[in-house]
Amino acid sequence: MRLLLVEDDDHVAAALSAVLSRHGFDVTHARSGEEALRALLPGDRSPFGVVLLDLGLPDQDGFEVCGRIRRISSSPVIMVTARADVRSRIHGLNLGADDYVVKPYDTGELLARIHAVSRRRASEPAAGGEPPAEESGPRDGLRLGAVTVDLSTRQVSVDGTAVPLTRKEFDLLALLAQRPGVVFRREQIISEVWRTSWEGTGRTLEVHIASLRAKLGMPALIETVRGVGYRLVTPPAAGPPAGPDA
Repeated sequence: MRLLLVEDDDHVAAALSAVLSRHGFDVTHARSGEEALRALLPGDRSPFGVVLLDLGLPDQDGFEVCGRIRRISSSPVIMVTARADVRSRIHGLNLGADDYVVKPYDTGELLARIHAVSRRRASEPAAGGEPPAEESGPRDGLRLGAVTVDLSTRQVSVDGTAVPLTRKEFDLLALLAQRPGVVFRREQIISEVWRTSWEGTGRTLEVHIASLRAKLGMPALIETVRGVGYRLVTPPAAGPPAGPDA
């Protein structure tokens, strides 16, 4: 996912960019409001999945920048600021911000909020009221190479052959499949799939990952990112089975 970080403090931006990059984000750093607005103009690259907007910018107030962003871009905006008063939060949300995070913040919480707003935006209908089209798959499904995940019927198939999964196995695969290539932290997966905290549940997640790999017959489909979590690697399209050394 491309992410625009609007932050005038280079030290803060460098540290946060390093964390975000480790979690699979392609970070662009803008040091001022005008620089951010230029980066958001339509171009050859895909639009930003999320904008992290600091309110204390050197050239103009972050609230003004948010309002201008909303006139040229539909990218989700998360305001990141030391202004903790309720009035500022309400003002930011009324201007079109999708979320509001107060400094100092926990990095894990910030990452969870980034994923949350990007998922909400992806599920919203496109302009004209039509839902966004899925990539060459069913309307409520995800087709990833030889793997099809149908979200409405909760069915999974590989090369057209149904693969029976437990409820949690399906929820886990569906979560990863909706953002192929994006690293999901272990804590985030446990929170969203099991609706509980990480303590005491880590082994359960590992068992479910191993079971998914075995049932789908694709050990490399779900990649372990050491010290962070897991991500789904888009598999190749249907074809002849791989050799024993693949």
